[in-house]
Amino acid sequence: MEKQERSKMLGTMHMGRLVPKVSIPIMISMLVQALYNVVDGIFVARYSADSFTAVSLVFPIQMLMIAVGTGLGVGINSLVSRRLGEGRAEAARDAARNGIFLELCGGLLFCLFGILGARSFMHVFTEDQHLQALGGQYLTIVTVFSFGLLLSMVFERLMQSTGNTTLSMTTQLAGAVTNIILDPIMIFTLDMGVAGAAWATVIGQWVSMSLGLFLNQTRNRELKISVRGFRPQGGTVKEILAVGFPSIIMQAISSVMNVGMNMILLGFGNTAVNVLGVYFKLQSFIFMPVFGLGNGLVAIVGYNYGARQRERVYAAIKVALTIALGIMGVGLLLFMTVPQVLLSLFESGDAGDLRVMGQAALRTISLSFLMAAVGIIVTVVFQAVGKGVYSLIMSLCRQLIVLLPAAYLLSRTGSVSAVWWAFPIAELVSLTICLLLFRKVDREMLKKL
Repeated sequence: MEKQERSKMLGTMHMGRLVPKVSIPIMISMLVQALYNVVDGIFVARYSADSFTAVSLVFPIQMLMIAVGTGLGVGINSLVSRRLGEGRAEAARDAARNGIFLELCGGLLFCLFGILGARSFMHVFTEDQHLQALGGQYLTIVTVFSFGLLLSMVFERLMQSTGNTTLSMTTQLAGAVTNIILDPIMIFTLDMGVAGAAWATVIGQWVSMSLGLFLNQTRNRELKISVRGFRPQGGTVKEILAVGFPSIIMQAISSVMNVGMNMILLGFGNTAVNVLGVYFKLQSFIFMPVFGLGNGLVAIVGYNYGARQRERVYAAIKVALTIALGIMGVGLLLFMTVPQVLLSLFESGDAGDLRVMGQAALRTISLSFLMAAVGIIVTVVFQAVGKGVYSLIMSLCRQLIVLLPAAYLLSRTGSVSAVWWAFPIAELVSLTICLLLFRKVDREMLKKL
């Protein structure tokens, strides 16, 4: 009875209670992840500048691993939620098994890359043999043992699909806290340096994966996994990838955007690049909770869409938009009023230049926050109803098609302050396209429920 109540909660509880109940645990865990990324970088940087540089050079591959795990997780979450909403419990379990199979395939590919190509990858970026050795060592460890990262994500998504976001939060917190505790011990106490950072990361991921498996099998009975007689099902795999693959691309292109922006900003000196780096660290504390809200919304909208509960789908969107605008509004207020305080967290030798340039950057870029809130929530709705390609279109517009050309053209004015306006411009154009696509989805899909 308990397992039925958890699933039915998605279709019966008042949205004003349901959206926060499902989403807040995910939002908290994603905030912890944002904190971990900052703290992890600080520990590595304090060990040695070369270690920090090496880890930075291999970061795109880590982003790609996260993109694969998260993207497939979105596809799994969307399909499982829809099957549960349709009352097809066995089909939901089939979707879960096929999702785990896809994550294992992804882990195998990264493992092979780690064994065969990790050290060669470093040669593309630097001729410094010391950096090549450090980066190759770190990258080999995190890719060969990437199964922990990928499988921890799928178990989190399975629990989110049935509304068990508190359990999902527990697995993420366990991994992140383990990582943060082990970082100083393995990097400094055991004097393992960059290898210690890699092992701390991997151990944290495997702790999260192990706890996720245990909780899913014991507390998430609706999606309890059995491998007996399992064979991959082409149709189910295709449905997962229909939503998951565009999501992978969406997240992978963020690293391409970062590289492109850095290339543009290098023309204005290293300080401009540092300002962008600081911005991305700071904005993660604003955007991560909204992304967490979106992850919870996928299960709610997916379930109610599958159950043909049109008014509940609309209600979920309205509640999520209100929360997202509130979070982004706080971020806008902070970036506008106290940018110097935020920048002081990252002061270094060029603190004066960083603070002057950074204040203008944070105030300008934050003008895009409210538009981004609407875009993120509507994009999540596309994913939840199986329109992952629309989500991909939005991400491409926000991060590549509009942003980079706008930044390049504005850089030709000779003013770095002009470049920051590319962010609000990209969000405005993307939001316009987003609303047009939502109108199409509403007319062709939601209103017909």
